[in-house]
Amino acid sequence: MRQSLKEAHALAGKSAEPLVYGYLESPVGQLLLVADADHLRGISFPKGSRKQEPQAGWRRDDAYFPHTVAQLRAYFAGELKEFSLPLLFDGTDFQKTVWQALCDIPYGETTSYGVLAAKLGNPKASRAVGAANGANPLPIIALCHRVIGADNSLTGFGGGLDVKHFLLTHEKARGYQGQLF
Repeated sequence: MRQSLKEAHALAGKSAEPLVYGYLESPVGQLLLVADADHLRGISFPKGSRKQEPQAGWRRDDAYFPHTVAQLRAYFAGELKEFSLPLLFDGTDFQKTVWQALCDIPYGETTSYGVLAAKLGNPKASRAVGAANGANPLPIIALCHRVIGADNSLTGFGGGLDVKHFLLTHEKARGYQGQLF
């Protein structure tokens, strides 16, 4: 039975299992993938403010991620528009609410931090939404790149603005001006 992204987001808590990591070569560079025994828990870009390195106690196994790798490759090939992977987010309740809202942004669409805050019931929380968006541990899959400035311009992105530009251009995102600078 296929688990929807929303159902996967409902999962919470920490795993007692040691984390496994591996790497995937992608059009945006070498992605670090992190998982426990049952869930994908992190994706990190090779550069940018949210770059993550493997931690002590993590075990490397590049073959551990066949479904994640297959879906990411299909996404980058333009063949996949919706991911279906078991995910686990570690964060505050507010962050998890924002990350769930990110998953509701359709492929090829964009929104702004203010619009997202309003959808969450607090239109004045755009900065908090931006902070939660920036802390997203599963970029590309939890679609933080689809959040742009109120003026349709690029705004911060943990993997770097060039990666955000690539992802939005790859999706031919409506509402995005298509210019890096």
